[in-house]
Formats: sequence, C-alpha cells, structure tokens
Amino acid sequence: MRITALRPYVVSTPWRNLTYLFVDTDEGVSGVGEVRMLNHTDALLGYLQEAAKNHIIGADPFKIEDLVRRMMLNDFARVGQIAMSGISIVEMACWDIVGKALNVPVYQLLGGAVRDRIPAYANGWYTVERQPEQFHAAAQKVVERGYRALKVDPFGAGFYEIGRQEKRRSVALVEAIRDAVGEDTEIFIEMHGRFNPVTAIEITQALLPYRPGWVEEPVPPDNLKALHKVAQAISATGVPVATGERLHTLYEFRELIELQAADILQADLSHFGGLLALKKLAGWADAYFMLIAPHNVCGPVATAANLHVAASTPNFKVQEHFNDFADAWIKQAVTGLPEVDAADGCFSLPTGPGLGVTVDEKFLAEHPRQEVFFNLYQDDWHFRQRGPAATGE
Repeated sequence: MRITALRPYVVSTPWRNLTYLFVDTDEGVSGVGEVRMLNHTDALLGYLQEAAKNHIIGADPFKIEDLVRRMMLNDFARVGQIAMSGISIVEMACWDIVGKALNVPVYQLLGGAVRDRIPAYANGWYTVERQPEQFHAAAQKVVERGYRALKVDPFGAGFYEIGRQEKRRSVALVEAIRDAVGEDTEIFIEMHGRFNPVTAIEITQALLPYRPGWVEEPVPPDNLKALHKVAQAISATGVPVATGERLHTLYEFRELIELQAADILQADLSHFGGLLALKKLAGWADAYFMLIAPHNVCGPVATAANLHVAASTPNFKVQEHFNDFADAWIKQAVTGLPEVDAADGCFSLPTGPGLGVTVDEKFLAEHPRQEVFFNLYQDDWHFRQRGPAATGE
C-alpha cells in the first residue's frame, strides 16, 4: 500500500479554522486527520504541499515511525508548531488507514483498552458576560449536560499582572461557578500563560477556597525555571499544575519532566506528532508518576484520535472537549464519534475500524474557510467571536 494524494479541507467556525486532511492510498483506503491551527493555516497548508512531494507521496502508511522520522529529520530544520501539526495530521490519518485496512479500532493497535469509559471536561461554555450570575447560569448548563468537570479562564485580557479590581472579579466568577456546580464537580483553572510567577501564585492562593482541580499554564511556556518556581509554591497547597499544550516535541518536555515542574502534562496530539508521540510522552511521564490530560481544541476527528490514546494509556486523566458548547454543529462533520454520556460525563470507546469516524466531505465543503483571527489578549476574547461583543446583540 502506498500514499497517492493529500486532500486538505479548511472548515471555519467563528473563532477557529479546522484543517481536515484526507490521505489517499493506491488500494482505495483513505484516512483523515484534523488540526486547529491558530492563525497560521496558510503556513500549515504550505508545509503540507512541500512535505507531500518530499516525504509523503509514495510512502507506506503502515510504516508510521519511518514516515514521521523522515518528516522530522530530513528537512534539516528544527520542527515547531507548524511542521509538527502537519506531521500530526498525516500520522493521525495513517493510523486511520491502518485500522481500516486491518478492520480494528486504533486503540487495539496501541496496546488495547485499559478502560471502557473516558472522563471528559467541558470547555468553550462561558461565552457570556463576565458577571457572576451569567457564569453561574452557564456553568449550571454544563452540569445539566452531564459533565463532572469544566475548565475556565476567568481573567479577561490580563497579562503578567492583574489589577486588584480585576482579581476580585475573576475570583467572584470562580466562586459563582463553584456555587453552580456543587462540591463534586472539578473546576480547572486555565491561565493561558498570562502571568508572571508571583501573580500566578497569588491568584492561585486566592482561589483555594473554591478547590480548583488544577491550575493550567500559569506562566508563559518559554521559561521552565519560572514554571518550576510556580509549581513548587502551588503544589504545596495541594493544587496540581498542568501544562504542555505549547510544547511540540518530546525534547521540549525533557527539562519540564526532569524539573518535575508540573503534575499533569497536556501535550496536544494534533500539534505534537500524533498518537504514537503522545503514547511515548505518557510512558515517560509515568516514570515520574505524572498524568496526561491532552489538550484538545479540535473538532470530532482529533477528538476521536484522542479517545484512542485515552483508551489505551494507564496514566491518562481526563479529556478536554469543546464541541458540546462551542460550535456544536461541527459534530455533524462525522458519524461514529461517541457523545459524552449525560449519565456519567464520560465518552464510551470508539467502536469502528481506524479512528472510528466517517467524515462527510460534502458537509466540510458547505462550511468553507473564512478569515478568522483569535486573540486571547483582547477584551472579551472569551466570547470566541460569537457572543454579544462580536455580534452587537
């Protein structure tokens, strides 16, 4: 079997472009991958165009390790987010091809299932005014949907520091969420790398009464010693530190793991080299008693890929999921993806061969690319270009 063609589609939601890549073979079996490339979609498409002729066309999709190795090394360039995202969606599609050709779900090829339920947490649910009563009502809808965990960045456009008034407002939002969801629902605090170390520590201490399940990316990802400083202070309070979505290779995780500067690793499968890379990271993390909770801001295909890793990975914790609240219509792009069960807030395992989903190419074509720019440091970014701040409602 040989790869004969790459066929990308770019689908737009109001705040994210999702790139779907179909990988075709000479035996008629095709696979698909997906990535959300934040503000750099043209760069991704350009990389794939060059990589197709240099590495991918004519390759055996069963030789996944060899293809990934060649894509990472043979360009003689350091790989970053763009190249690793291209590698990831090709790798994802190859696993889909292999599973379909062998008529087995991918998780069976990754060692088999170690769980039959995959816990999930909701994101993208708080596209409301930054007022406690509105966050309270929005959080209630999350638990009514069945989720046992949710994530929130309540900090507005803050960067490095946050004023006392904004700090009180952010804490009040988390207080309202805790009141809405009760004591048994996890609240994960997303900081998006906004703060300097002392501010991240100060804010975490202010949030302790509301029992955060973790603090995520408290400082920018470029200085791991600063992260280590924060992690030492925060972990002493019993709150885990989670990070890793903006690290794109195993090598970038080396210092973080050796410093034990986090408790939970959040590599994004669609930016990190794909399923096998995430499995390798999980194995390494396990030696340090760390958990993985993969970052996932994609649509249904990458979500499916994450579920296969989750199913087969002992130190997996919980799966991020946007698509019940942010642009839920994107789930119509596929059939076969399990839903989060309202009874326990978990996904069941995918059952079909390969990634277990069938993509509707007509649906993708009906939602063509639009100009989208998403900026986490502008006022009212949390509306994700679809709430009152964007529409004038």
